[in-house]
Amino acid sequence: MGYAKERGKFEKLLTKVDGLTNYDDKSLTVITDIFEQYSHSLRILKNKNAESFNDLYLNELQQVKELKKSLKASEEADRQDNFVKYKDGLSSALQKIILVTKESA
Repeated sequence: MGYAKERGKFEKLLTKVDGLTNYDDKSLTVITDIFEQYSHSLRILKNKNAESFNDLYLNELQQVKELKKSLKASEEADRQDNFVKYKDGLSSALQKIILVTKESA
């Protein structure tokens, strides 16, 4: 099963995530969209090939969801730090899924 198309999509999302630096409304909108695309694609891949993608679905996606919740629940003064943690967590999850799509090719 080839995953080149999905890997290309994840690489583009990773580039967008890595380009985000500061917490503001625009960055929040962008990162929310990236998270939605990532989680949707991961669910599809997990359903197609649970053996390869189930761990990412159960672990990485849940960690990123927790970071997203922390950002939403944080006080204004902590938002930048929590945004960076969320961004870094999403970036790490995207890097891992890119590796799995390469290994599963």
